[in-house]
Amino acid sequence: MDFQQLADVAEKWCSNTPFELIATEETERRMDFYADPGVSFYVLCPDNGCGDNFHVWSESEDCLPFLQLAQDYISSCGKKTLHEVLEKVFKSFRPLLGLPDTDDDAFEEYSADVEEEGPEADHPQMGAWFPETSVRSSTPSLFIHLLAGCRGPSGGL
Repeated sequence: MDFQQLADVAEKWCSNTPFELIATEETERRMDFYADPGVSFYVLCPDNGCGDNFHVWSESEDCLPFLQLAQDYISSCGKKTLHEVLEKVFKSFRPLLGLPDTDDDAFEEYSADVEEEGPEADHPQMGAWFPETSVRSSTPSLFIHLLAGCRGPSGGL
C-alpha cells in the first residue's frame, strides 16, 4: 500500500476519534497525530503498509508511557494493519483523553479459551484439602504448607 493510501486510512480513522492527522512526511513514511488536551503521537509506516514493523512513539513524556499497550501489540506475532495499530493507540490513550475504558481486550483474549467450571467440579479449585489427621497435628507439617501454597518454614507464610 502506498503512503497516500495509508494517509487516507489515517484520515478516515481520525473522523471517528478525537485525533487529527496534523502532519505527514512521505519520505520518512511518518504520520503525526494530535488530540486535546495535548495528546500526541506519531506512526512510522513500513514500506509495504502492512506488517509487524509499524512503529509508534510520542515526543511527549506525558504520553509515552500510555503507548506501551500499542507497542506490545505491534511487537506481538502476526501482521497488523494501520487501522489496527491506530485502534490500539486510541485504546491506550483513553485515560488521557478522559474517556472510559469501554472494554477489556486483554482479559477477553486471555479468557477466551478458558473453560468455566461449575460448583460441582470433580477437583478442588484454589485451596487445599487437608486430611483430618494433618489438621489435628500440633505442629504444621511441610506437607500442609505446600498444599496451602506457602513456601514452607524458611519462605514464610
